[in-house]
Amino acid sequence: MDVSILIVNYNTCRLTMDCLRSVYDSETKFSYEIILIDNNSHDGSVEAISREFPNVTLIANEQNTGFARANNQGMEIASGRFVLLLNSDTVVRKDTLETMITFMDSRPDVGASGCKIILPDGSLDKACKRGFPTPSASFYYAFGFSKLFPNNPRFNGYQLGYLDPDKNYPVDCLVGAFMLLRRETIEHVGGLDEEFFMYGEDLDWCYRIKEAGWKIYYYSRTSIIHLKGGSARRRPFKIVYEFHRAMILFHRKHYRQQYNSMINGMVYAGVGLKFVLSLVRNAMISPRKVPLPAQSLSASGDAGTRTESKAEVRL
Repeated sequence: MDVSILIVNYNTCRLTMDCLRSVYDSETKFSYEIILIDNNSHDGSVEAISREFPNVTLIANEQNTGFARANNQGMEIASGRFVLLLNSDTVVRKDTLETMITFMDSRPDVGASGCKIILPDGSLDKACKRGFPTPSASFYYAFGFSKLFPNNPRFNGYQLGYLDPDKNYPVDCLVGAFMLLRRETIEHVGGLDEEFFMYGEDLDWCYRIKEAGWKIYYYSRTSIIHLKGGSARRRPFKIVYEFHRAMILFHRKHYRQQYNSMINGMVYAGVGLKFVLSLVRNAMISPRKVPLPAQSLSASGDAGTRTESKAEVRL
């Protein structure tokens, strides 16, 4: 088996089935298997997916184990020489698998790679190529310096906005919506850290991969659509909490020993303040969903649809 494709589903039946159809429409000489991990959905996902896609290996959890644990479950039974993490709210192009696996075969020094990721409005999902969120990079990003000086590497260490999205180069971080890993890399660094429930696990994995000496590459010669953030609505407290908890966890795990107590205190205070402000903003949003105009969905990458946010896909 060339690649094992892991998809985590949580109450996104329609999106997941669109994602599966796009994978099965792929034009590739490489063999693949699809392992779908359902985190105790209550929208009929398991029954519908089993019925329409009998060749998919389906793990039906009896509770929501989180994004990291669910993917680790898939990795435990995966047989591919590559493993692809693929969000359920994505649509791959016909050439995506062929292009990315061919690239990985040509670069044995690359432990993980990601392609260009396009949002429904045609813009780049900036999370697909990132630097590590060091205290300085996070500060410049949080306080808008990266937008004021978009071409300055010093102020754009996190989103790497000064790098051409149509070129190929090594980066620090990819996004878990599409991350292709070499089996040897996973065996070397281990799976996702399950202390991260739904955010930050991809950043942590990339940090460990680079720390182990593997390269991480952004490869722009193919792309996928990422249908995230499709409607404005109040977020459950757990989503807001887990997002900010991941920031603290990542800093504590990788940066706390590198900085003095004053810097660490400022980081924790900054995250705490951001958490409070996020709760206030969230409380001001109407709980009523505000749908975007419906559009057609196609693997060509030039159309989108209203969708659940990443948080809801993973929660």
